[in-house]
Amino acid sequence: MLYAMFQAQNDLFEPMRLWADGMAQRRALLPDMLQDSPEVRRWAAAWELVSRGALTHTSPAFGFTTVDIGKQTYAIEEEAAFDTPFGTLLHFKKDGFSEAQPKVLVVAPLSGHFATLLRGTVEVLLPENDVYITDWKNARDIPVAAGRFGFDEYVEHVMRFLEVMGAGSHLLGVCQPCAHALAAVAVMAEDDNKATPRSVTLMAGPVDTRINPSKVNNLAKEKPIEWFESNLISTVPWRYEGAGRRVYPGFVQLMAFMSMNAERHLKSHVELYEHLKNGETEKAQAIKTFYDEYFAVLDLTEEFYLETVSRVFQEHLLPQGMLEYRGRKVDPGAIRRTSLLTVEGERDDICSIGQTLAAHDLCRSIKPHRKRHHLQPGVGHYGVFSGGKWRRQIYPLVRNTILASA
Repeated sequence: MLYAMFQAQNDLFEPMRLWADGMAQRRALLPDMLQDSPEVRRWAAAWELVSRGALTHTSPAFGFTTVDIGKQTYAIEEEAAFDTPFGTLLHFKKDGFSEAQPKVLVVAPLSGHFATLLRGTVEVLLPENDVYITDWKNARDIPVAAGRFGFDEYVEHVMRFLEVMGAGSHLLGVCQPCAHALAAVAVMAEDDNKATPRSVTLMAGPVDTRINPSKVNNLAKEKPIEWFESNLISTVPWRYEGAGRRVYPGFVQLMAFMSMNAERHLKSHVELYEHLKNGETEKAQAIKTFYDEYFAVLDLTEEFYLETVSRVFQEHLLPQGMLEYRGRKVDPGAIRRTSLLTVEGERDDICSIGQTLAAHDLCRSIKPHRKRHHLQPGVGHYGVFSGGKWRRQIYPLVRNTILASA
């Protein structure tokens, strides 16, 4: 019912958005002296805001076409190194580049947005690393016949992707999947899997949410898991390939995120209107680029969402030594020959200080000189893996960890 109501509302307002977009475009047909008149700019700005008032379920492009390495420029080809119904191991292949670089798997969140949300993370990694990313697919486009995709299947995908990449790889987990990624590495280490990564970097992820619980953590604990199932899970409408699949809709997650910072999002759109009205194209484009990505939503399978909420945010199974993967106990203490770097943001209101650091105590068999923790001053959640401080201050630590573990 929830999904049907959302879709009906979206369909209802689509003609208005198309009309507003057409009106905004007509500004270019006016004489030059009228195009820049204050009145026309105001109306054009208002029409453009109306036309942008919609979500999309289509993944934006990463947009990487070239990368500069030294004095040379190389073309980037997005290559599907491995593919399943639920995710693709996407490889950013450098055409014509033959030197060996560290292979890095970026484990992207599966929390309502596409992997392109980590475009800034990948961009910084590209020049010095052979980069792969977990490109998760939208559950509403996956037929029911493809089967289930839950917590264990996510962990299994991470392990399989690392095996495809081969021995000597490195893992960088960002945000929500840090617990899943750590579980995958623990299982691989216990099995003495040759593809066990040489280093693991966990960034702003909920390894132990009992520590300094944030507003997000408290919300997850306020209701029993049955409440989440009854109120937040919906069925994909029949017009999509995943018709009949039970999902946690991406638009629900987006609304939850936006409600946490409603004033900031409202302020951003007021600023966007002012920039458009005043002809400040670059400033307007920066805001539009962010929201083009932010409003591209991805649905999660019911089982993945509920199992993650239950196991990570409610029962805290991993830090208590009670997490199981396909019936076997997950023990991060089995990790011995892998280096560990954890990174947190001082102002992170989603994953609080100490929640990622908890991985160090769990990985008790890693020698102290192979462990490092970094608390980045002055950044919130997204600043840990995107933006200037990620590029200038955090990435050098990631690079050092990778090179020291080669």
